[in-house]
Amino acid sequence: MSRPSVELPWGSEKIRFDLPERWNLAGVLEPAALPGVADPAAETARSLAEPIGSLRLGHLVHPEARVAVVVDDGSRPTPVHQILPAVISELNRAGVQLSQITLIPALGVHRPMSEAELFARVGESWRGQIAWDSPDCDNPEKMTFLGTTSRGTPVWVNKTAAEADLIVSIGCIEPHIIASFGGGYKNLIPGIAGRVTIAHNHAINCQPSTFNNVGRKIENNPMRLDLEEAGKMFKPPVFIVNAVLNSATEVVKIVSGDPVTAHRAGAKISASIFGVKIPAPADVVITASHPMDQDLRQGVKALANNIRALKRGGVMLTLVRADEGVGVFGLANKKLPLGRGALKALAPVLLPLVPKLKLKGMGEEDKFFLYFALQAMRHGTLLLYGPTIPTEIHERLPFVSFVSSPQEGLARAQQRFPKEASVLVLPHGGSTYPIVPE
Repeated sequence: MSRPSVELPWGSEKIRFDLPERWNLAGVLEPAALPGVADPAAETARSLAEPIGSLRLGHLVHPEARVAVVVDDGSRPTPVHQILPAVISELNRAGVQLSQITLIPALGVHRPMSEAELFARVGESWRGQIAWDSPDCDNPEKMTFLGTTSRGTPVWVNKTAAEADLIVSIGCIEPHIIASFGGGYKNLIPGIAGRVTIAHNHAINCQPSTFNNVGRKIENNPMRLDLEEAGKMFKPPVFIVNAVLNSATEVVKIVSGDPVTAHRAGAKISASIFGVKIPAPADVVITASHPMDQDLRQGVKALANNIRALKRGGVMLTLVRADEGVGVFGLANKKLPLGRGALKALAPVLLPLVPKLKLKGMGEEDKFFLYFALQAMRHGTLLLYGPTIPTEIHERLPFVSFVSSPQEGLARAQQRFPKEASVLVLPHGGSTYPIVPE
């Protein structure tokens, strides 16, 4: 009997290995093979000419307008350099000069971007021609208070954007564990928001019914609805230019216009690509972080996105490339006072307390990740292969068991299932998510 083999993307290479003989490979769940457009710049121009739910960009400004262009940071695969020129051309035709435009990277609580990194992302030719402002979620002098949402989120945002006459938000729409899908107003909240805003908004989904919202209906997602309410508090109009990408991070579609209406149109396309139907949850799930390969914080989305594909009591093996190592990941900053066994046993008691916990060295916004991690470790055994993650970090993340190789991970899964096991493989786990039969 031939042994089923698995192939997973790993940077520009592939990782290949064979499964145990009697394991049943129930499916290799790939995103839909929608081709990328031939010319992303032309697709952007088309989209700007056909905005959804909004006037054309040029009709939202006057020649003296100050324009804030918010772009997502290097943790996202958006080809900003291919999108920005058409946006600038549209603004120029309306009489807006380059000197009136400020670029703002949507950092949230991610690490700052240097000038070189920002202009490598948006296009080197703009350096020296367009000003830029680096937001700081912890600096009150760089923020403005817009009010409080109906769910109690205090809305602190980047002052440069708040005082502009127009905000153009460039990002991508992709499945997201907390927000259902990225893009839309999410580039502003949490992208250029204060830490207290991010913390409160994230914590809204620390409850059993909403802790895993990847790909799920936005209208049932309180965190997403809260951030959209916060986004509507901006005084200047907000116009989005969002890319929908395929698994090769090629542009499939650009949607432009209203941050809610245009976003919903793009989310439908993203769901048609990355939502993959599974026959049933499996004993063993194997997934890789592609295309979220920047760091551990982004890479663990492969685990988070696909936990629903795992049977309760099963084993999940996640391969995380993490080119930059840990990244800004608060859960890795502090060793918890409880080990894996105690955490798992006490999880039912701890979960309701998470939103109220005060943990030194861990940001408020990391409460959601702690909540998710406790729920996930209750669901099954979580194995993680992350060769760039230092050993001392392993002890700080007792929710998962680090393995030295994919083969070690397989061997440990085989100890749990020595005879037969159903297996699902999701090679592009950073963006795909399972649609489980009702």
